[in-house]
Amino acid sequence: MNPISVVIADDQALVRAGLAALLDLEPDIRVVAQVGDGREAVAAVTSQHVDVALLDVEMPVLDGLEATREITAGGSGTRCLIVTTFDRPGYLRRALEAGASGFVVKDTPAEQLAEAIRRVHAGLRAIDPAVAEESLVAGANPLTQREQDVLRESANGASAKRIAAALHLSPGTVRNHLSSAIGKTGVQNRSEAAALALRNGWI
Repeated sequence: MNPISVVIADDQALVRAGLAALLDLEPDIRVVAQVGDGREAVAAVTSQHVDVALLDVEMPVLDGLEATREITAGGSGTRCLIVTTFDRPGYLRRALEAGASGFVVKDTPAEQLAEAIRRVHAGLRAIDPAVAEESLVAGANPLTQREQDVLRESANGASAKRIAAALHLSPGTVRNHLSSAIGKTGVQNRSEAAALALRNGWI
């Protein structure tokens, strides 16, 4: 039987190398590429046969969730497994919506990560149970896509005017989205709304 071919996408070289070294000890898993961002992950999947792509969430150029969306939409048959430091419940929901087959955190023991890869390759799901429980407790993301966009810009310290310019909206529309997001998150201001949204992985 051919080994399971794996691409590792993580913007930290030491993490990539560490994961590759651990997985190469498994007789049925072969790391065929290590890349530093989501765009390179999509390119690796396109250029060669890859059974499973291991993707971090927060990467430059193209993040792991968007890379997952492109890979699963590309028809290559490659399955995506999110491997991240951030066990935010919103990330799990967004990963599954993007087409990911699994979601585990980076402190998962090596043998469990290898087993997650095997499960995903076999067409099954592999989801960290603690993150799954948190996701159920936190509930669904209440924010619309525009509210997420506005809060994401706000989290970076942008003023309403700068947010409006970046998103091609009027300042009044931006303020309306911020007000709605504040109301939905049950906090006092936009800074608290952005912080809560980040903490839950909604943005």
